[in-house]
Amino acid sequence: MRNKYIILFSTLLSILIVSSGCAISGEEKITIEVNSESEYVDTFKDLNLGILFDFNIKLPNAVKSWVNLWVERYIDGELESEPLTQLSYGNSPNKVQEGHLGFGMINTSSEEMLVFLYGPSVRTNPERIEKEAKSGIISGAEYAIGNDKVELELGETKILGVYREKAGSMRTFDFQDEDSINQMIQQDDEVLLLKIKLEERIINY
Repeated sequence: MRNKYIILFSTLLSILIVSSGCAISGEEKITIEVNSESEYVDTFKDLNLGILFDFNIKLPNAVKSWVNLWVERYIDGELESEPLTQLSYGNSPNKVQEGHLGFGMINTSSEEMLVFLYGPSVRTNPERIEKEAKSGIISGAEYAIGNDKVELELGETKILGVYREKAGSMRTFDFQDEDSINQMIQQDDEVLLLKIKLEERIINY
């Protein structure tokens, strides 16, 4: 009888170890994907408000996740000392958090543009940004990631979107290649880079 219990216990232990291993190896990753046809984007287009970069982000371990979202501004190749706008949030009480995340630009052709960032249940207030009036400027806004889901690694900085202004024609750049990004910054008159970085942060109450 004792041997039967030992065999049974060993079998259960083996199953638990295998199951645990599968759970770890199959742990869900943090993902983000372009949401270019969302209601948010449609509203911006319908009202002719400006430009909106919209994404869907999923944090499978939200209670330990911290999201840093910011926009870098380069004018004539020089980085401004402070981010154009920035947003940090995390440690959600929900085990899994999923929702919209993005960057909005209102009145992009005006000398007083408004910008804001948002995430699931959080957002910044619109900030007024002064712009120099220039003639003959071409502008463009592009997502820096493809339409497929992208996995985000902790500690990795990822470019999500790019807004550019330049007098004359614009050339194409690889937004995930650092050298290509640096060339774009030097060649264009103004460049805005929407960036994200995920961290693991545990708050003890």
